[in-house]
Amino acid sequence: MQELIISNLSKTYKNGVKALQDISLQIPIGMYGLLGPNGAGKSTLMRTIATLQAADSGSITLGGIDVLAQPNELKKVLGYLPQQFGVYPALSAELLLNHLAVLKGILNNKERKEMVQALLHKVNLYEVRKQKLGGFSGGMKQRFGIAQALLNNPRLLMVDEPTAGLDPVERNRFYNLLSEVGENTIVILSTHIVDDVKELCSRMAIINKGKVLVQGNPVQIMENLQGRLYEKMIHKNELEQYKKEYQLISDRLYLGNQIVHVLSDTHPGPGFKLIDANLEDVYMSQIFNA
Repeated sequence: MQELIISNLSKTYKNGVKALQDISLQIPIGMYGLLGPNGAGKSTLMRTIATLQAADSGSITLGGIDVLAQPNELKKVLGYLPQQFGVYPALSAELLLNHLAVLKGILNNKERKEMVQALLHKVNLYEVRKQKLGGFSGGMKQRFGIAQALLNNPRLLMVDEPTAGLDPVERNRFYNLLSEVGENTIVILSTHIVDDVKELCSRMAIINKGKVLVQGNPVQIMENLQGRLYEKMIHKNELEQYKKEYQLISDRLYLGNQIVHVLSDTHPGPGFKLIDANLEDVYMSQIFNA
């Protein structure tokens, strides 16, 4: 089975920032979530996989392709939607997609026309194909971005923070589209939004400060916190004291009071109740302990 295998990948920038520190991941066909806060190293990892920047050490293989040594071979089978994706606002979706198809080497007119129309249908933009991209909503632009990323029928699709700024309806459309693509393709979803990973991915990794903190199946990862997570409602002015006394992984405001989540191997005391962990709790506990 085809997999993307990343081994001992490291990258330090000239300013001394260690963006990637000995990253090793094994990513199979399907949806794979790369979860971490802004600045965690997610985008650096994506750019390195896409051969847009060099690594200091380590290796990446996709099937029989040595990615770092054969960047042109990788680009033939790669689809990539970066976090910042620009369009030509004066062009229609159909015209720009056709132009991008030519740049990707799809030179047969009939084949190119059929592929462009099929992709516009796939991302639900066919009815607005003649409309200028400058008039598209954020969600429509993201769907156009996926269409261009799918032009070469990629074996590896990478999307970086794709749902940031989308409304719930557009986000659900995007979920459904990525899930469909992920049935036969390796899809890496890089995001800081926990729900994106929870809804879509059967495997995931949490990274922060350039390091992999945990990886595996989201359900199994959540099970590691079961029996250790407690919740309590406290007064707002007690929060700082609780941060000192307990391993507090998250807090949120509720009806003027503060609800805190605490990790503890034993019952932490009066007022605390044992709760089931969710993926956000896992994420916060890993970031807290990093």
